[in-house]
Amino acid sequence: MADLSHSNGNFYSQTVPPTTRRWDATARALVLDDLGKLLLRVSVGAMLLLHGIAKLAGGVDGIAGMLQQHGLPGALAYAVFIGELLAPLAMILGLWTRPAALLAAINMVVAIALAHAGDVLKLGQQGGWAIELQGLFLFGALSVMLLGGGRFSVDGARGRLH
Repeated sequence: MADLSHSNGNFYSQTVPPTTRRWDATARALVLDDLGKLLLRVSVGAMLLLHGIAKLAGGVDGIAGMLQQHGLPGALAYAVFIGELLAPLAMILGLWTRPAALLAAINMVVAIALAHAGDVLKLGQQGGWAIELQGLFLFGALSVMLLGGGRFSVDGARGRLH
Protein backbone atom coordinates (compact mmCIF):
# COMPACT_ATOMS: atom_id res chain seq x y z
CA MET A 1 0.00 0.00 0.00
CA ALA A 2 1.20 3.50 -0.78
CA ASP A 3 2.63 5.63 2.00
CA LEU A 4 0.25 8.57 2.40
CA SER A 5 2.17 10.27 5.19
CA HIS A 6 3.89 12.75 2.82
CA SER A 7 0.99 13.37 0.45
CA ASN A 8 -2.30 15.14 0.48
CA GLY A 9 -3.94 11.91 1.61
CA ASN A 10 -5.38 11.09 -1.82
CA PHE A 11 -4.82 7.38 -2.36
CA TYR A 12 -5.99 7.65 -5.99
CA SER A 13 -3.27 10.19 -6.81
CA GLN A 14 -0.65 7.87 -5.29
CA THR A 15 -1.70 4.67 -7.06
CA VAL A 16 -2.85 5.77 -10.51
CA PRO A 17 -0.33 7.19 -12.99
CA PRO A 18 -0.87 10.84 -14.04
CA THR A 19 -1.54 9.86 -17.67
CA THR A 20 -4.43 7.62 -16.58
CA ARG A 21 -5.84 10.35 -14.33
CA ARG A 22 -5.66 12.80 -17.23
CA TRP A 23 -7.46 10.30 -19.50
CA ASP A 24 -10.14 9.77 -16.86
CA ALA A 25 -10.78 13.53 -16.63
CA THR A 26 -10.87 13.82 -20.42
CA ALA A 27 -13.24 10.85 -20.76
CA ARG A 28 -15.56 12.29 -18.11
CA ALA A 29 -15.55 15.66 -19.87
CA LEU A 30 -16.39 14.01 -23.20
CA VAL A 31 -19.25 12.01 -21.68
CA LEU A 32 -20.65 15.13 -20.01
CA ASP A 33 -20.30 17.03 -23.28
CA ASP A 34 -22.26 14.36 -25.13
CA LEU A 35 -24.90 14.19 -22.39
CA GLY A 36 -25.34 17.96 -22.70
CA LYS A 37 -25.81 17.61 -26.46
CA LEU A 38 -28.35 14.85 -25.89
CA LEU A 39 -30.31 16.93 -23.38
CA LEU A 40 -30.31 20.00 -25.62
CA ARG A 41 -31.36 18.27 -28.83
CA VAL A 42 -34.04 16.12 -27.17
CA SER A 43 -35.55 19.00 -25.17
CA VAL A 44 -35.60 21.49 -28.07
CA GLY A 45 -36.77 18.78 -30.48
CA ALA A 46 -39.54 17.52 -28.20
CA MET A 47 -40.93 20.97 -27.41
CA LEU A 48 -40.90 21.98 -31.08
CA LEU A 49 -42.47 18.64 -32.03
CA LEU A 50 -45.42 19.37 -29.75
CA HIS A 51 -46.10 22.55 -31.73
CA GLY A 52 -45.97 20.53 -34.94
CA ILE A 53 -48.43 17.97 -33.59
CA ALA A 54 -50.82 20.79 -32.67
CA LYS A 55 -50.58 22.14 -36.21
CA LEU A 56 -51.12 18.66 -37.61
CA ALA A 57 -54.30 18.35 -35.53
CA GLY A 58 -55.56 21.91 -36.08
CA GLY A 59 -54.44 22.55 -39.64
CA VAL A 60 -52.29 25.25 -41.19
CA ASP A 61 -54.99 27.61 -42.45
CA GLY A 62 -53.80 30.43 -40.20
CA ILE A 63 -50.26 30.10 -41.48
CA ALA A 64 -51.50 29.97 -45.09
CA GLY A 65 -53.39 33.22 -44.50
CA MET A 66 -50.31 34.95 -43.11
CA LEU A 67 -48.24 33.77 -46.07
CA GLN A 68 -50.84 35.06 -48.53
CA GLN A 69 -50.90 38.43 -46.75
CA HIS A 70 -47.17 38.67 -47.48
CA GLY A 71 -47.69 37.77 -51.15
CA LEU A 72 -46.51 34.18 -50.82
CA PRO A 73 -48.43 31.06 -51.87
CA GLY A 74 -50.53 29.60 -49.06
CA ALA A 75 -49.35 26.10 -50.00
CA LEU A 76 -46.00 26.95 -48.42
CA ALA A 77 -47.77 26.60 -45.07
CA TYR A 78 -47.32 22.85 -45.35
CA ALA A 79 -43.57 23.38 -45.03
CA VAL A 80 -44.24 23.94 -41.32
CA PHE A 81 -44.53 20.16 -41.04
CA ILE A 82 -40.92 19.84 -42.16
CA GLY A 83 -39.75 22.40 -39.60
CA GLU A 84 -41.99 21.31 -36.72
CA LEU A 85 -42.45 17.56 -37.26
CA LEU A 86 -39.69 15.99 -39.37
CA ALA A 87 -36.80 18.18 -38.23
CA PRO A 88 -37.60 17.80 -34.50
CA LEU A 89 -37.99 14.02 -34.88
CA ALA A 90 -34.58 13.85 -36.58
CA MET A 91 -33.10 16.05 -33.83
CA ILE A 92 -34.52 13.82 -31.09
CA LEU A 93 -33.09 10.72 -32.75
CA GLY A 94 -29.83 12.40 -33.62
CA LEU A 95 -30.28 11.54 -37.29
CA TRP A 96 -28.86 14.17 -39.66
CA THR A 97 -28.84 16.37 -36.59
CA ARG A 98 -27.13 19.46 -38.01
CA PRO A 99 -29.31 19.75 -41.14
CA ALA A 100 -32.43 19.01 -39.08
CA ALA A 101 -31.54 21.72 -36.57
CA LEU A 102 -30.90 24.16 -39.44
CA LEU A 103 -34.38 23.42 -40.83
CA ALA A 104 -35.90 23.99 -37.39
CA ALA A 105 -34.04 27.30 -37.08
CA ILE A 106 -35.20 28.43 -40.53
CA ASN A 107 -38.74 27.47 -39.55
CA MET A 108 -38.47 29.68 -36.47
CA VAL A 109 -37.08 32.63 -38.46
CA VAL A 110 -40.08 32.37 -40.80
CA ALA A 111 -42.48 32.06 -37.85
CA ILE A 112 -40.98 35.13 -36.18
CA ALA A 113 -41.09 37.10 -39.44
CA LEU A 114 -44.71 36.15 -40.17
CA ALA A 115 -46.35 36.17 -36.76
CA HIS A 116 -44.10 37.98 -34.32
CA ALA A 117 -42.12 40.63 -36.19
CA GLY A 118 -43.79 43.44 -34.27
CA ASP A 119 -42.80 41.87 -30.95
CA VAL A 120 -39.08 41.35 -31.57
CA LEU A 121 -38.06 44.49 -29.68
CA LYS A 122 -40.78 44.32 -27.01
CA LEU A 123 -40.93 43.03 -23.48
CA GLY A 124 -43.77 40.86 -22.22
CA GLN A 125 -46.00 41.54 -19.22
CA GLN A 126 -43.60 39.78 -16.82
CA GLY A 127 -40.60 41.71 -18.14
CA GLY A 128 -39.14 38.98 -20.33
CA TRP A 129 -38.66 39.15 -24.07
CA ALA A 130 -42.08 39.12 -25.75
CA ILE A 131 -41.01 36.29 -28.06
CA GLU A 132 -38.85 34.37 -25.62
CA LEU A 133 -40.38 31.00 -26.55
CA GLN A 134 -39.69 31.52 -30.24
CA GLY A 135 -36.24 32.87 -29.36
CA LEU A 136 -35.45 29.80 -27.27
CA PHE A 137 -36.54 27.53 -30.12
CA LEU A 138 -34.45 29.52 -32.62
CA PHE A 139 -31.30 29.77 -30.52
CA GLY A 140 -31.67 26.23 -29.21
CA ALA A 141 -31.89 24.90 -32.76
CA LEU A 142 -28.88 27.01 -33.79
CA SER A 143 -26.94 25.62 -30.83
CA VAL A 144 -27.80 22.05 -31.81
CA MET A 145 -26.74 22.85 -35.38
CA LEU A 146 -23.36 24.14 -34.19
CA LEU A 147 -22.74 21.39 -31.61
CA GLY A 148 -24.05 18.38 -33.53
CA GLY A 149 -25.78 15.36 -32.06
CA GLY A 150 -22.93 13.85 -30.05
CA ARG A 151 -22.14 10.21 -29.48
CA PHE A 152 -25.55 9.45 -27.96
CA SER A 153 -27.33 9.79 -31.30
CA VAL A 154 -28.09 7.62 -34.30
CA ASP A 155 -25.34 9.36 -36.26
CA GLY A 156 -22.96 9.25 -33.30
CA ALA A 157 -23.54 5.53 -32.79
CA ARG A 158 -22.41 5.03 -36.36
CA GLY A 159 -19.34 7.15 -35.66
CA ARG A 160 -20.11 10.03 -37.98
CA LEU A 161 -21.62 13.50 -38.08
CA HIS A 162 -21.16 14.29 -34.42
